[in-house]
Amino acid sequence: MTRRLRARTVAAALALAAGLVTPGIAPAVPDSDDIGVDRPAAPAAERPDPRRTRGLFVDPLMPAANQERVYATAFGRRSQALWITPEHYPTPVVRDIVRAYTGRALAADKTPVLTVYGIPDRDCGLYSSGGLPGGDAYRDWIRQVARGTRGQQALVVLEPDAIPFYGDPRCTNAGDRLKLLRFASRVLSRSGAWVYLDAGHSDWRPFDGRPRLLKRAGIGFARGFSTNVSNFRPTADEHDYAGFLRRELRKLKVKGVHYVIDTSRNGHPDPVGGDVLNPVWARVGKAPRLVFDGAFDGTLWVKHPGESDGEVNGGPGSGQWCDFLADRLLDRRESPTCD
Repeated sequence: MTRRLRARTVAAALALAAGLVTPGIAPAVPDSDDIGVDRPAAPAAERPDPRRTRGLFVDPLMPAANQERVYATAFGRRSQALWITPEHYPTPVVRDIVRAYTGRALAADKTPVLTVYGIPDRDCGLYSSGGLPGGDAYRDWIRQVARGTRGQQALVVLEPDAIPFYGDPRCTNAGDRLKLLRFASRVLSRSGAWVYLDAGHSDWRPFDGRPRLLKRAGIGFARGFSTNVSNFRPTADEHDYAGFLRRELRKLKVKGVHYVIDTSRNGHPDPVGGDVLNPVWARVGKAPRLVFDGAFDGTLWVKHPGESDGEVNGGPGSGQWCDFLADRLLDRRESPTCD
């Protein structure tokens, strides 16, 4: 299980920047019970998608970029996803926040990466609990996020852990969760974003039923799925897991699915199963990079290395920067404090 509530230190700067960009307006898309399966055929004269040639956006406002030089060099010079949560970016402002970030990325001729993390009963009462209070509020918020991503060629990781948590007795909104994910997948994809529904990771078992959940959650509208968000599974294991999901999805008539892997903290070759909150053995993984190798779109840093999973193993509150957690990932002698 993964924990990652983004206690953003960049919120104020992004909010100021938001006023410099005029947001686009995307039409609201009504919810429905239909489930997309196969991708629609691309127009014959369609231009090559710029995401295939641009690098990923490295945001100088990310927390790691503003730490001591050793951390700024190791982490701050790598692309990291901007986490969009309703606690920090509520419905009235989220469109402008998203458009400010994506606008700055496109001005740098780079691809923006966002993580949308606001589903009701998020994290099922654990370290990153929260989210919107109900389905109507979530739909309104997602519509505003989509207005921010319209035409911005963004990558969007959608609701980490929401599908693997489906059916967990600690969750209270299981009945609506898949419908809300399907709505979000559809609306965000129609804004032009490449949406990756989160599929958990290879050690979150049982996962035999996960392909069917992905279908019900609207993967037919999306680019594909993400794996290993904020977790520690080796990349080879995640490729095997992604292959399983794709094979099973094809059996369900969902074809052409792509995937990305979070490698921010999976550099240790032999992770300890179940130890997922600031583990002392974790190491930073392979740098984020889009590769477009068959169905594999590339590696991302969705979780921010050096930020805490919660008050476990010496960490502060979830999402807060901590020097000695960063030192662990770099296999350095640990700093005595978090700042």
